[in-house]
Amino acid sequence: MSATDHPAPLIGIPVRLSDGDAPGADERIGEANRIFDDVVALVRAAGAEPVLLQPHSEDSPLEERLASCAGFVVPGGGDVDPALYGADPGHPSLYDVNPAQDRLDVAVIRHALENRRPMLGICRGMQLLNVLCGGTLHVDMAPTPVTHNPEPGTEWAVHDVALSAGSALTEAFGDDRIAVASGHHQAVHRVGDGLRVSARADDGCVEAVEAAAGPEAAWTVGVQWHPEALVPDSGLRLPLFRALLAQVEAGSGAGSRPSSGSGSGSGSDADARRRAEPQP
Repeated sequence: MSATDHPAPLIGIPVRLSDGDAPGADERIGEANRIFDDVVALVRAAGAEPVLLQPHSEDSPLEERLASCAGFVVPGGGDVDPALYGADPGHPSLYDVNPAQDRLDVAVIRHALENRRPMLGICRGMQLLNVLCGGTLHVDMAPTPVTHNPEPGTEWAVHDVALSAGSALTEAFGDDRIAVASGHHQAVHRVGDGLRVSARADDGCVEAVEAAAGPEAAWTVGVQWHPEALVPDSGLRLPLFRALLAQVEAGSGAGSRPSSGSGSGSGSDADARRRAEPQP
């Protein structure tokens, strides 16, 4: 078999549904859509084939597309609906609360957990994983000595995180402390069932969770930071995506296609994201 025929594992990524170009749209929506494309590119760079998961339709049931994937990445985006974890849905700090996005992302996370598929959750993806496991979030973080939300005019807040010994993170990065790029005003409060904290910022903020070790748990990692960011060190962009792929390849090998194919089925990744229907 030639290198071009080697089957690339399929990694499912739920599309972003909010329109950053809509009149009056929060500028953070457009930014989330842009970095979505960076996540897709890193999945490819790690050696996998991205599958852009759009909401359910009669012609393409979501369940069938989920079943074709060997692993998943759930990227960042707007705030998780506070009603999902019993918090104030009218808090003034909230932005881009999109029930359709919550339903799509929850379907992906639930499928990964129930079918023991490796999964990486990024920022919002980590938060929704925690909520789905029965945890809660700080709706709006109180100020701390560590800056988690970028100052006006800057793209990211850069700070250090300490990685727990023996965690999937220390295995991926080969270190117990790294600098990360953050952009969030919410964070994990109560940790969900079956998860354990595997990284913290110097102010104690939960920066990563992962599935507690056990025979029923697949490789499940959520990070509060954005590994797709170009700062603070471009060498820190790929390790988590490569770790995800390694776990996929160590599994049953379900969900693969020739690497010369197209992950979205037709058109570019960005076009596929923008064509997503508004309801799952």
